[in-house]
Amino acid sequence: MHQLSLLSFLPLAAAAAAALFAHDVSSVSVKHERRHPVVPDSIDKAEFPSLLDATLEDLAGGLETGLFRSVDLVEAYIARILEVNDASRAVREINPDARAIAEEMDAARTMGTVYGPLHGIPILVKDNIATADKMETTAGSYALVGARVPEDSTVVRNLRKAGAIILGKASMSEWAGLRSWNSSTTGWSPTGGQGIGAYLDDQSPSGSSSGSGVATSIGLAFASLGTETSGSIISPASYNNIVGIKPTLGLTSRHLVVPFSSHQDSVGPMARTVKDAAYVLAAIAGPDPKDNYTTAIPFPTLPDYVAACQLSALPGKRIGVLRSTFNSSLGQPPYQSILSTFNSALDTLRAAGATIIDDISLPSTAETGVPWPNDIDITSIDFVRDLPTYLSQLTHNPHNITAVADLLAFTQRDPREDWPNRDTVKWEMALASAANTTPEEFWKAYTQSLYLAGPMGISGAIRNHSLDALVAPTITTHFLPAAWGSPVVTVPLGAMDADTEVTRERGDGLVVTAPGMPFGMAFLGERWSEEGLIGMAYAFEQRTMVRRGLVPRVRPRVELGDVLGRRERVELPLH
Repeated sequence: MHQLSLLSFLPLAAAAAAALFAHDVSSVSVKHERRHPVVPDSIDKAEFPSLLDATLEDLAGGLETGLFRSVDLVEAYIARILEVNDASRAVREINPDARAIAEEMDAARTMGTVYGPLHGIPILVKDNIATADKMETTAGSYALVGARVPEDSTVVRNLRKAGAIILGKASMSEWAGLRSWNSSTTGWSPTGGQGIGAYLDDQSPSGSSSGSGVATSIGLAFASLGTETSGSIISPASYNNIVGIKPTLGLTSRHLVVPFSSHQDSVGPMARTVKDAAYVLAAIAGPDPKDNYTTAIPFPTLPDYVAACQLSALPGKRIGVLRSTFNSSLGQPPYQSILSTFNSALDTLRAAGATIIDDISLPSTAETGVPWPNDIDITSIDFVRDLPTYLSQLTHNPHNITAVADLLAFTQRDPREDWPNRDTVKWEMALASAANTTPEEFWKAYTQSLYLAGPMGISGAIRNHSLDALVAPTITTHFLPAAWGSPVVTVPLGAMDADTEVTRERGDGLVVTAPGMPFGMAFLGERWSEEGLIGMAYAFEQRTMVRRGLVPRVRPRVELGDVLGRRERVELPLH
């Protein structure tokens, strides 16, 4: 069985910890003594916000009034992780310094220093986002276990500056699902095990930010960071009944984030509400001299993404529906309930004052003779060319992995990587494609992709119909925003109805459609339009409040009141 690394430091009884949480990826092990404030014998647990649904304003308010401390939040989230992680595999590693950092944040608050809205708030980051601390950054692979980076990734540095506590690393699909062809890798990695969604038995968590989606949905942290190359934030957010923001390419830095495609990778927030996601985006966004894509940010000062969260954001907006891109596919089993719920959501938007321009066409559908460049896989070639840059920055590279060819060889010889049951065909194809594609051919394919996804796709549709946004079921919206580098905000929309056919992924057979499976609606826009999209998504969310109507199957019981009520070091509940 795959188990969490670094659990030996956690506040469990030693025997229970040894028996239940032994793991062979525990290169760093720190003992951690649990301590609690002196509290009254009787605590009214109703005073405390439920961590399943707590917003940032709930948590920040409790910290500000002294109802609880950041240390208490860390203890509670760790307890919740321990309680359910065997069932979800959402968290790969917990920061052994999380409690010490929380104490520092509490001390600063006591002295009157608050770094911002995220001060003292625990956040998880995906396991491909580097932290220069005692934690690993593995991208789900043993090839990177033990590797060290020279500094924090820029997004983590920004979170720390904002006062956030990096609670741990969320699990992910190994190498963002870019390795295997013959077996599903959604939510699976050698270092993290098989992630499972929280709403159904054997539910696919979707990927590759699978752990970030599951952990956020069931309150194992306030929020998480995910990364997206094509769908890897918005898909797990949709499947796990939360909000995800895939930012414009260049709005957030990728410095010291394990790369998959420099032409498509983005780092973005995953949270339970639109406003909470906006708070996190505000903290991590901005220019970074170590990622030249961020020089394209057109604003002298970033928009106020939190202030954009207004109930009045929908009146007067023109919103287009690219119905031709999904009507036929979602009109067939097992997806009909998604389509019917989406159509009802359009009525909600209309009732809120938005004008819906239904069934518009992409400009490219009217153009002939311009085939999509399917013969050149831009992201695979990027991976071959971009990964060595990240690897070259490591200050310690224990397996001397310097290129994808080294990675392939390591994966095939290390039995923990489950090869050949999970093959390496995608890497083999990528290496062949990179070797056989000239720079001129690559650039031609890339610029053609941009043209079809942008001027002949999203941008063209928005321009031709004078739109503020496009909307569609999230399940259908991955490719064009990924290729064009434009933003997407997904919000919970509903769950599949009782008549939905159960279908499963190939390979591990995880459930992808079934009664009760969550799904979302996506707001798409032109590059740099996050402020407007966040406003519209917030106004829709507040009128529907879908998330709280869906109850997860895996639901931690430990709450803040339980943590504050303990005076002594005790074993936390695991069942």
